[in-house]
Amino acid sequence: MSAECPFCTLPENYSLAFYDYAYARYDSYPASPGHMLLLPKRHVSTWSELTGPEKTDLLDMVEYARITLDRDVRPDGYNVGFNDGKAAGQTVMHFHIHVIPRFDGDTPDPRGGVRGCIPNRMNYIDDEILSH
Repeated sequence: MSAECPFCTLPENYSLAFYDYAYARYDSYPASPGHMLLLPKRHVSTWSELTGPEKTDLLDMVEYARITLDRDVRPDGYNVGFNDGKAAGQTVMHFHIHVIPRFDGDTPDPRGGVRGCIPNRMNYIDDEILSH
């Protein structure tokens, strides 16, 4: 636990599910309806600091999130990922996995998905086709 961490200081009623080493909650600033965060109970910053059981619980929770969101918001797809370190865009230094429901038409061209973190590399397929 960290007194400065916004995830460590949230009351338990913000959580949707608890596993032995991890929990799920909705994102306070969702990218889309149903956007979930999966977090270790222990305060660590990066994937490499997690123990094996923590990683297992977090990855198992991806399936919990998918089942819950399929039932509750019925998305057409998902982006699942995490930002590991400041250079990767991590702003809250408590490790967390984003499960972001996606809906047909929510963006004009979703091709490239998570590659959009580096915008000029998002449409690599077109770049490859054009270069050959």
